[in-house]
Amino acid sequence: MGILSRSPTKCRRSEDHGMKLLATALFSVTFGILIGLSFPSLWITKGSLPKTLLCSVALSQIDSDTAAPTLAIDNSKACAERLPPGIIASESDLYLRRLWGNPEEDLKNKPRYLVTFTVGYNQRHNIDACIKKFSDSFTIVLFHYDGRVSEWDDEFEWSKNVIHISVLKQTKWWYAKRFLHPDIIARYDYIFIWDEDLGVDHFNAEEYVHMVKKHGLEISQPGLDPEKGCTWQITKRRKHVEVHKETDEKLEWCSNPPRPPCAAFVEIMAPVFSRDAWRCVWHMIQNDLIHGWGLDFALRRCVEEPAYEKIGIVDSQWIVHQFIPSLGSQGKEKNGKSPLEGVRDRCHMEWKMFESRLDNAEKDYYKSLQVQSQSKSTTFQ
Repeated sequence: MGILSRSPTKCRRSEDHGMKLLATALFSVTFGILIGLSFPSLWITKGSLPKTLLCSVALSQIDSDTAAPTLAIDNSKACAERLPPGIIASESDLYLRRLWGNPEEDLKNKPRYLVTFTVGYNQRHNIDACIKKFSDSFTIVLFHYDGRVSEWDDEFEWSKNVIHISVLKQTKWWYAKRFLHPDIIARYDYIFIWDEDLGVDHFNAEEYVHMVKKHGLEISQPGLDPEKGCTWQITKRRKHVEVHKETDEKLEWCSNPPRPPCAAFVEIMAPVFSRDAWRCVWHMIQNDLIHGWGLDFALRRCVEEPAYEKIGIVDSQWIVHQFIPSLGSQGKEKNGKSPLEGVRDRCHMEWKMFESRLDNAEKDYYKSLQVQSQSKSTTFQ
């Protein structure tokens, strides 16, 4: 009797328990659907995914042309997070090292400044004179646009101690974009990116750096001999002064506050950048606009305002621009135009393209700020 009396009770309890489970499951599903409808977009953060998955997702976005743009992950940082922090070397340098011995004993000298020249073998004697003006405090890099490298070692002893990079028929801004990433040259306080046709009889590199530091210049260039030809009034060397930052140009060109070409302006033939300024300038250099025309008018965006106080011409250390159109010979005759004419035409075309891109980028940027501001205003209402 006892067994018979308990059996029905146990069955009823099992049935009740099953009903409760079913009800709970139905409620959970319904609640999940409601949550999904309320939040149609799933926001994924770095903290919610395994680090290895972040790396693979980021890489898959690069490989896929149809990858969804909403999952914005910095793949370089995500992949680096796979490493223990103590092993990460996020920056580098151009110091030359030995193939033997203790790495800690490789460097007897760690240059604080970097100077690059874009060169052809025909201008070797001019470059020889330039390099002799730079002390052991400078790392020297030669970018060869004509492919002739070994001849330099045969002719100049110093050539065996500098860095040679050879790629045919390219400009210094092409080289700079590809070989002078800010993280690669992070050890250098100042970066000189110079042409090959500069006379340096009245130039001393150490004294130049001293003047730049003294006057707080983030972007600068040596003054140009006014008797040898100048494109812009502001770059002409002034006597009896160390540095100047402004000039008088055509009335319609000058504004208040002063802007290029009346102030906050250097030419692209012989610019010198601080480490911080170069980090900004490198990002502004376009991959395809290799001549750099128009870049000098935009350099002021890479220093803190007022820009005309951070950009200037060093008069006490001056140079001569020799106006040797060496890159013109690297061009190609086309449509009845000489190689030099073709190169010159592209220079002008790139200037217009760069100005257009910069204008459009600024318009898009300020438009996005307005949209964000309006969105915030609507949210608070």
